[in-house]
Amino acid sequence: MIVGIEGTVERKEPTFVHVNVHGIIYEVQVSINTSNSVQEAKVKLFVTQVIREDADLLFGFMDLNEKKMFDTVLKINGVGPKVGLAICSTFTPSTFAKVVASKDVSMLKRVPGIGPKAASRILVELADFIVDGNDENSGHSGALGEAVMALESLGFKKDAIQKALQGASGDTSTLVKEGLKKLQRL
Repeated sequence: MIVGIEGTVERKEPTFVHVNVHGIIYEVQVSINTSNSVQEAKVKLFVTQVIREDADLLFGFMDLNEKKMFDTVLKINGVGPKVGLAICSTFTPSTFAKVVASKDVSMLKRVPGIGPKAASRILVELADFIVDGNDENSGHSGALGEAVMALESLGFKKDAIQKALQGASGDTSTLVKEGLKKLQRL
């Protein structure tokens, strides 16, 4: 799986860039925010690779939080890469977190391809969307986010995970172990 790409920009459009990596040119789909951030000839992008039976697509992001936002919305039933990229083009990760926290359906409906039902479903499923900040707790919130995702992948519900990890601290593995102990009792 491709998780990053670094090379020279051969061509740049608002929705994609062609990146030359040692003679091989990759087409990487990007959000408008990322496209605006690509100013230099050299570029390094965080990548999400989506493989389908008819295509192998790369989606690139300058900001790791934008990639996390894209990956998170792709997990929602009915949200594909096009809509995910439209969300990333419409909102920055911090603005999107505010929209989700305030459950603002009208703001989410502004994204092309999202109607009222899809907006409501996205807001329900992303009730605890958190952006890693640059404050002193950013390492902790990153570990907390990873622990939440690990416990979700084991089949636990988000609200139960939040209760189990409330007030917990440590690295990802410590948080997962602590969460599992508490979740067994719930």
